[in-house]
This record gives sequence, structure tokens and C-alpha cells, in this order.
Amino acid sequence: MTNLFTKIKNTIKADFNEALESKENRNPITLLNQYLRECEQATEKAKKLVDRQYQLKDEFERELAEAEGFAKKREYQAEIASKAGETELYQFASAEHQYYSERAERLRISQKHIYGQLEELEGKYEEMKRKLKDMHIRRMELMGRENVTRANHQINKVLDSYSYSDKPYSRFQEIENYLERLEDQVNRAFHSNSIDARVAQLENEMRMSEGKLHS
Repeated sequence: MTNLFTKIKNTIKADFNEALESKENRNPITLLNQYLRECEQATEKAKKLVDRQYQLKDEFERELAEAEGFAKKREYQAEIASKAGETELYQFASAEHQYYSERAERLRISQKHIYGQLEELEGKYEEMKRKLKDMHIRRMELMGRENVTRANHQINKVLDSYSYSDKPYSRFQEIENYLERLEDQVNRAFHSNSIDARVAQLENEMRMSEGKLHS
């Protein structure tokens, strides 16, 4: 079980920068999210192993309590049978007492190992959770960097462009120049229309004045 747990732990400790530096045409944050999901699944498997170890510990404790209980019971029965001169019963109770005593001793040794293994597994599981939490924080940091990079890229696309002479040019300046040219055209058209209208008015007034003179 320890080897399996170590394998899962190594999955968490793997260098996920390789995913970020992948040459695939994919978003590195997407790759990181996929990697984190795999790590979360591995951590969940580790949790199940720890839970199973707790169950084994409880089972060993129950078996040990039962063995110790029977050993004590058979010891008392052997003592009673010995005092009563019941040789056959005494031999049976004594054999049972020895069996359960040896079983209890074996269970105590196994239980000690179980406690040690459980402590080790808990430590590794906690380490996995800490590393996973660190990677979530690292992901947020990378997402922040990616967001700033994308924002700067979009802003620079607006702020920086190239004119026909290949010189750096502000797109906002281009827009301002365009608006100025458009305003100039509108003003020219307005003044031109105004002059035409005024001249036409003057011509009409002159014709009317001439008509009055001839009459």
C-alpha cells in the first residue's frame, strides 16, 4: 500500500511546468486545469486509502479485544477446572487460553504496524493536500499573469499600429485625424451649400428689384 501511495504522491509532486511548456496548440491554463483535475483525483484516491487504513485499524482493535477477552475467559476457566480436578476440561481451557493469548500477541504486533503505517499515510496525505493547495494558488497566479498578458495584448493592438510608411502609429491618432478630416469635409460642404443658397437668394432679390424698376 505504501508503494501505491508513493506513486500517487509522485503524481502530485510531478513538475507540471512541462504541461505549461507543451508545444501543443492549446491554452496552457487549460492544460494546467486538466493536470490539477488529475491531481485532485489522485488525492481523492489517497483519501480512500487512508480511510481504508482506519477501517483496518478498527478491525484489528475489535479482533484484539475479542482475542484478549477469550484468553482471559479461558484462563479463568482453566483455573476453575484445575481446582475442581477436571483434568480434561483444564487441558481444553488451557489450550484455548494459549491459542487466544498467542493470537492476541500477534494482533498487538500487527496493530502496532498498522498504527505506524497509518501515521505515515496521514502525513503523506496531508503533504499531498498542501501541494495541491499550493498548485491551486499557483494556478491563480498564472491565470492573473495570463489575464494581464491578454489585456496588454488587446490594448497594444488598439494603441499600436503601423502607417503606410511602416512607422509606429497611434490608432487613436489615426481616428482623431480621420475625424478631423471628416469634420473639415462636413464644414466645407456646409459652407459651400450656404454660399450657394446665399448667392441664389441674392440673384432672386436682384431680379425682383429689376422687375420693379422696369414696371
